[in-house]
Amino acid sequence: MVSDQDVLTALQSVSGPDGKTPLPQSGALSGLLVKDGKVYLSIAIDPRQSAALEPMRAAAEAAVKKLAGVANALVSLTSEKEPPPPAKPVQRSIALPGVSNIIAVSSGKGGVGKSTTSVNLALALSALGWRVGILDADIYGPSVPRLLGLKGKPETEGRTLKPLTAHGLKAMSIGFLVDEEEAIIWRGAMVVQAIQQLMRDVAWGELDCLVVDMPPGTGDVQLSMAQNVPLAGAVIVSTPQDLALIDARRGVAMFKKVEVPVLGIVENMSYFLCPHCGGRTDIFAHGGARDAAAKFGVPFLGEVPLDMAIREQSDSGHPVVAGDLEGQYAKIYLAIAAQVKASLEKGHARAAPKITIE
Repeated sequence: MVSDQDVLTALQSVSGPDGKTPLPQSGALSGLLVKDGKVYLSIAIDPRQSAALEPMRAAAEAAVKKLAGVANALVSLTSEKEPPPPAKPVQRSIALPGVSNIIAVSSGKGGVGKSTTSVNLALALSALGWRVGILDADIYGPSVPRLLGLKGKPETEGRTLKPLTAHGLKAMSIGFLVDEEEAIIWRGAMVVQAIQQLMRDVAWGELDCLVVDMPPGTGDVQLSMAQNVPLAGAVIVSTPQDLALIDARRGVAMFKKVEVPVLGIVENMSYFLCPHCGGRTDIFAHGGARDAAAKFGVPFLGEVPLDMAIREQSDSGHPVVAGDLEGQYAKIYLAIAAQVKASLEKGHARAAPKITIE
């Protein structure tokens, strides 16, 4: 059994932010949690020094991982203060060799079916012949393990995690590393660091596309991802009612401000077809996402109905696209994926940034 004191002792060999004082005595440790052989550690720093102190973070993580009984360790740099916004878009600092396109599936608010859309979009891209992975970046509410029916822990090679596989997709989620009912109570900077590690410290291999299921909203997590990851584009998910569309518009505006192409908007829960009489009911109104897409000059990708089958199959770990590709709902997701794939293949996506080492 690993204790807090064991971790602190191991960190004596790591210098703190000043480069001299051992980390435990530096006053920079802002959080330590040891649970079931997993260690979560946060180090408070000046946000302007985050790049310079990355070696310290890596050294601390390596020291903790060497402890007997530690199954995994996650060390994050955090700060109470946020750096001022850059005058110009920052250069994307995270590159994934072998991954041709990274796309974000985002929503302005929760509860609109973003994760279900992400998984079915990824499966549809795979059905269209692409090698696809999915990253569950919704740290506070990871859904991908349940949606893909995945359980168990990822294997490790050094500090690299091997993604789990289901229905032909490579998948990674914080949900594989913590219990399903365990609450994750982290500050924004810790969440950003965790997402970056789940992205770059995973053996994705060769992929045509990595689908990132983003957290809902347009806060610091979404902004940091958009600024630091070479996103090929973003797909916005919304329901038709005005309340959801207001937030969806904010999402479109955010991605445009950071020069990430918006590949289109999906209207989820667009309408309801009664399984008994076949009558249609527009529970959340209808057509709002199409109108929003036209207003912003971005593609409208399609309408996904509110249907019991989509919910039941998602909850059971067998999304509709993983079943019968000829099914009516699978065809809807396939049509959406075909438009996304065509946009990326036409060069609508952002070119990968050049990395200059000085």
